[in-house]
Amino acid sequence: MHGPASSGWLLVALCAATGAYCLLRMRSSVEEQRRAAGGEALMGFGMAAMAVPAAVFTPPGWAWPGYAVVFGAAGLRALWAARSGSHHLHHLVGAAAMVYMAVAMAGSPAHAHAHGTSGIPVLTGALLFYFTGYVLLTGVRLMPVVGVAGGGAAAGWGDRPELARACRLSMGIAMLAMLLTM
Repeated sequence: MHGPASSGWLLVALCAATGAYCLLRMRSSVEEQRRAAGGEALMGFGMAAMAVPAAVFTPPGWAWPGYAVVFGAAGLRALWAARSGSHHLHHLVGAAAMVYMAVAMAGSPAHAHAHGTSGIPVLTGALLFYFTGYVLLTGVRLMPVVGVAGGGAAAGWGDRPELARACRLSMGIAMLAMLLTM
């Protein structure tokens, strides 16, 4: 995406680490958590790939349409999964944002990576509004709640809801940063 190389590398590191943790979450014994973690791992690694600074690596022309196809398919999967629960709608919005950014980058003149050269301001603003609200709400949900002593067996890395929320929060923040630099 656009912006200084240092912030691009920080986004790459954040998104790749989040994607790696989501891969760990795929080892959960709960099938719904495994499915969500798989989609979030795809999102994390896709965001990491898109955040690589353009000064270091300029993707070939076919990469942006490829991103659009991959995240379009992820969006269709999220839409299908939304039949069983509305919490999948966030995955749909995230996949749609990734498709939007990929299409905007593919449509920019000579794939220019200069600030403000691509995207539809109204759609970018709507996505910024959504992800800002999502980040604030997820951040509030991470606040500690007084727990009951001796609350049961220790959960594995894939079954810790507070870590899953922190993972989603970091991806939401990264999405905001990527949208701001469009």
